[in-house]
Amino acid sequence: MNSTTQSAPPGQRTSGGAATSVADDAPQDGRRPADRMKRRARVSTPARQSFRSRLRRDKQMLLMMVPGVAFLLLFFYIPILGNVIAFQDYQPFLGIGDSLFVGWQNFVDLFANPDFLHAFWNTLYLAAWQLIFLFPVPLVLALIVDSLISPRIRKVFQSIAYLPHFLSWVLVIALFQQMLGGAGFINNTLRDVGLDPIPFMTNPETFPVLVVVQMIWKDAGWAMIIFLAALASIDASLYEAAAADGAGRWRRMWHVTLPGLRSIIVLLLILRIGDILSVGFEQYILQRDAVGAGAAEVLDTFTYYTGVVGGGWSSGAAAGLAKGIVSALLIYGANKLAHRFGEEGIFARKVG
Repeated sequence: MNSTTQSAPPGQRTSGGAATSVADDAPQDGRRPADRMKRRARVSTPARQSFRSRLRRDKQMLLMMVPGVAFLLLFFYIPILGNVIAFQDYQPFLGIGDSLFVGWQNFVDLFANPDFLHAFWNTLYLAAWQLIFLFPVPLVLALIVDSLISPRIRKVFQSIAYLPHFLSWVLVIALFQQMLGGAGFINNTLRDVGLDPIPFMTNPETFPVLVVVQMIWKDAGWAMIIFLAALASIDASLYEAAAADGAGRWRRMWHVTLPGLRSIIVLLLILRIGDILSVGFEQYILQRDAVGAGAAEVLDTFTYYTGVVGGGWSSGAAAGLAKGIVSALLIYGANKLAHRFGEEGIFARKVG
């Protein structure tokens, strides 16, 4: 029997000899596939939570933040408002509201003061010593600890290295005095063998070396922790690939370890440059009488003796404000320089 195949009309398609309407495949709700995908996307996207629900959800974390935020507000941000006295002839019995406004005169007098200029240049001199000799020590200690095979020896070395960080500067200076002072252990030993004592703690010429040694002993082990954390983040497969290519210990350190630490080194260097005018207060004021103001006078001690001891509140505030502005500019400049070398620095470079 002859079978006749009929062509399907325009609104239909054929499959296995049967004509099927395109409209039969359409969804029953009358929506197009694109509309259904949009609807599914809306359903899968979580609903935006209200502020009250988010507050209830994160209540415990917010409560943990309260002490830190309160500390910053009370001791850092609110005192910034007191810098207004740098532009006044501030008198404590009159208060900020009634003290005479003098504009920039305090800054003019400050930069004409030879004592301030001496403290400024002495601060830069001591900061250069710290930057050159103190900054690399935590990195070297981290590399030494990371190279130790025994975990037990590594933990013992770490504990001994960062334990002095928890000692106050009063105790640190006292320990150095017991060891290096005129009546200390080393000088008494020199006297016993017939040699002259060495003025370690009272010599103004060697004072920069002394303060750097003290800071290395106290804080280098604590700063080492940052580099150890960065070392732990380096992919171990990079060391394996370098060893497979025949690279020895020094080659692996130069081509794998140091490039892996470059970003954290740049970040810490920027922070150190920004804090270059804050070489310390307690460490220098405790040894100021022993070596003299000529060797131990820095901006922090100058601000204290001028503002608090001498009663020059406005001059002390002007010195502190000038130091803060210069430090902020140094951080900004160092961060820009880091961007030039392809590093993010403290904050990433704006794109577009």
